[in-house]
Amino acid sequence: MAEEAVLGFLEKNEEITDSGQFADERGLSHDEIVNVIKSLNGFRLVDAQDIKKEKWVLTEEGATYAATGSPEFQLFLAIPEEGISREELQRKLDASVFKIGFQQGIKNKWIEMGKSQLVSRKVQKVDDKVKDLLLQIQGGKAINREDADALKRRKLIAPQTWKGYSVKKGPKYAPKRKKAVTDLTRDNLLRGDWKDLEFKEYNFLAKGLPPEGGHLHPLLKARMYLLGTSSFPLNAPCTKANPDDFSSNGKLRRFEEMPTNNYVESSFWNFDALFQPQQHPARDSHDTFFLQEPSTTKLLPEDYVERVKQIHESGGYDSRGYGYVWKREEANKNLLRTHTTAVSSRMLYLLAQHSPPGPALRDEDAITNLDPQPFAPKRYYSIDRVFRNEAVDRTHLAEFHQIEGLICDRGLSLGDLQGVLHDFFSRLGMSKLRFKPAYNPYTEPSMEIFGYHEGFKKWVEIGNSGMFRPEMLRPMGLPEDVQVIAWGLSLERPTMILYGIDNIRDLFGHKVNLDLIKSNPTCRLGLQ
Repeated sequence: MAEEAVLGFLEKNEEITDSGQFADERGLSHDEIVNVIKSLNGFRLVDAQDIKKEKWVLTEEGATYAATGSPEFQLFLAIPEEGISREELQRKLDASVFKIGFQQGIKNKWIEMGKSQLVSRKVQKVDDKVKDLLLQIQGGKAINREDADALKRRKLIAPQTWKGYSVKKGPKYAPKRKKAVTDLTRDNLLRGDWKDLEFKEYNFLAKGLPPEGGHLHPLLKARMYLLGTSSFPLNAPCTKANPDDFSSNGKLRRFEEMPTNNYVESSFWNFDALFQPQQHPARDSHDTFFLQEPSTTKLLPEDYVERVKQIHESGGYDSRGYGYVWKREEANKNLLRTHTTAVSSRMLYLLAQHSPPGPALRDEDAITNLDPQPFAPKRYYSIDRVFRNEAVDRTHLAEFHQIEGLICDRGLSLGDLQGVLHDFFSRLGMSKLRFKPAYNPYTEPSMEIFGYHEGFKKWVEIGNSGMFRPEMLRPMGLPEDVQVIAWGLSLERPTMILYGIDNIRDLFGHKVNLDLIKSNPTCRLGLQ
């Protein structure tokens, strides 16, 4: 109805000068008229020009006074001819009406108060000009600027911008709009009515729907870079650490991936096999997630367990041990692994038994009698999830990903470890390294790794490293001249630095914004 009214009026007239007045004259909603004008203007049937009008409207307080009268007028009427005490007058009126009315009454010289706190009329008759002005504004009438300013200062009125349109015929004007057709059908051709149809124009500048597809998470991009896209020559000769262990683009080379498919580990492989004492704080429930079902493991290599117990209680291999009573029930407890070093301990034990590992690491694999083979040096790596019972904040989560690498060979030294670390991190864009002595139960010496971040202009901790202790390696059965150098770091820390993310919860977890997954750039890990 509104569209017919607009187009019909323009058929006989040049212009609709005011859409608001046009709507009022025809008893139509102005919002409905505005929507029709916008639609017709979009199809160029009409040309519309904005109209803006400033007008005053009553505030909530102003609307109340328009109905009941101004506070000063209400107070004046409440005062009898003989006068009234201030306290009694205050009891007769609302608190806000009394406060405002008393001030305005004194200002207008309508009332006065004597020394005895008696309030009396100063004039016999007054007009409520405030109410009259508010009623004029409420009725859509104009008032002079001085009166409007006075009401505005009292917050009884507020300015409001009214928006409307003036409308003229457009270049495609027609008394009745034809619906544009988007498709030419077979029926149109058979009937011949296609000649009279109006087709919608193509918008060649319109953007199409974004293609839906899979997107790689930043952590996956960093992981894929480290792993590489080509297979590694795992059967290539493996000797002591050298720069050729890593390819020129930073990917691991000649390293064999450890099977990390078991999130659940026993305390034995996670702690005891690593020469970590059973009273260590990390083994407390405040730091580790222990399983309720199944709560314990049933399969452990008994001869190896006995050697680990011996090294904990009384030492060996030039070590005094810890000198406490080692408990099998503590070692049997199942938990969510706190580090992938638990997998490293399994792999090194299997290597000591002269058996290449299969696709999965199981306790029964470690128990099986294996055919002896000559010791062969190995390089292992893993990138997988670990779990810590930690308070979640901007830098810590209860689960994260750990990168771990180790080299097992004869004659390795701390110098070999430092050389490997310099080469490894330099290919990740971190060429400036520092090492700080540290303590780990299963490595000696141990070093924290710090890298200089060019963006932050400061040194940041990027990992941990060390040489596995004889108390860990010898009970496994590895030869005495075999050493193991190892290092580890989180996958989240370098990824956060590279992508400029300062809160780990924005990178990993249930609070991640999916737009980050869809729009993050390719990860080049700081390489030239």
